[in-house]
Amino acid sequence: MLSQWLDGALDDNMPARREGRFASGHYRLGAPGVLELIPNASNTNAYACVFSAAIHGNETAPVELLGQWLCALEAGSARLSAPVLVILGNIPALKAQTRFVETNLNRLFERGLTQQGQEADRARELMREVDRFFERHEGRPRLHYDLHTAIRQSLYPRFVVEPFGETATNARQWAWLAGADMQAVLHQHQSSFTFSHYSKHYHQAQAFTFELGQNAPFGQNDLAPLAPMLELIQALGTGETPKEGAELPRFFRVEHELMRRSQAFTLCFAEDVANFTRFEPHTKLAQDEEAGDFIVGETPLHVVFPNARVEIGARAALLVTPVASRAVRP
Repeated sequence: MLSQWLDGALDDNMPARREGRFASGHYRLGAPGVLELIPNASNTNAYACVFSAAIHGNETAPVELLGQWLCALEAGSARLSAPVLVILGNIPALKAQTRFVETNLNRLFERGLTQQGQEADRARELMREVDRFFERHEGRPRLHYDLHTAIRQSLYPRFVVEPFGETATNARQWAWLAGADMQAVLHQHQSSFTFSHYSKHYHQAQAFTFELGQNAPFGQNDLAPLAPMLELIQALGTGETPKEGAELPRFFRVEHELMRRSQAFTLCFAEDVANFTRFEPHTKLAQDEEAGDFIVGETPLHVVFPNARVEIGARAALLVTPVASRAVRP
């Protein structure tokens, strides 16, 4: 059943039976695309884990990665000793292989959301599912890994975004991320309404947005570089201490969010520039009819997630600088 859940969610063909068993636990179906895994015997040190994917529908590698883990659980080659919530975020967009249907789901995870529409309704539904899951496992440490892939190539193909929030990131997370072959960490400078930020802000979870390579259609993803990430998921699923890496990722901090303020907006560099590309002082990066030109100051900046075609009022790029790794250790 676990191996069929992904197909059933995509085909709108979910079974009438909402619960079932596998070798090391049982499962319960929640809202469409939401699967809760409950172990037969729980490790007392285990996190209550949320693993989410397809918040953007054209990001398929994380879906295939989670599918591998679910198949291993069903076959008995992987064991469950931690409570886990598995989420497929934007199912209509995943079916259509588009980033979203109406608007970017990963900007809508805010309590009190007033926006209407398909993605807004889905955000409310997923927030309720996460709230109930963490409430059911009150007293356990909480963790949320939101798994994505990027639109463009990157100088660091596998990196994570640490949401802004008052909850400190445990230093061992950096070692675990290194063990999963994450190459860079990007520290957000202010609150946003992403899914990982929701869990960190409202539930004090250890939470990250993962970028696991570049977008590709189903069946065209090279999952070999993600094998260490699968090991991390499997370790967290058993409640065991994950493998640590010998060398920490490179750390960056957001210095500026470049926003699109008008219809007449242009990024002043090649459309296919890689994430983390460095721009020297006095380089013009954008021009906007309302906001004017954005020019790099005296400190070089690296660009991440550039996209000139976002909606007006949305973020068109993050501009970041490197920081010493010791700045994020206790």
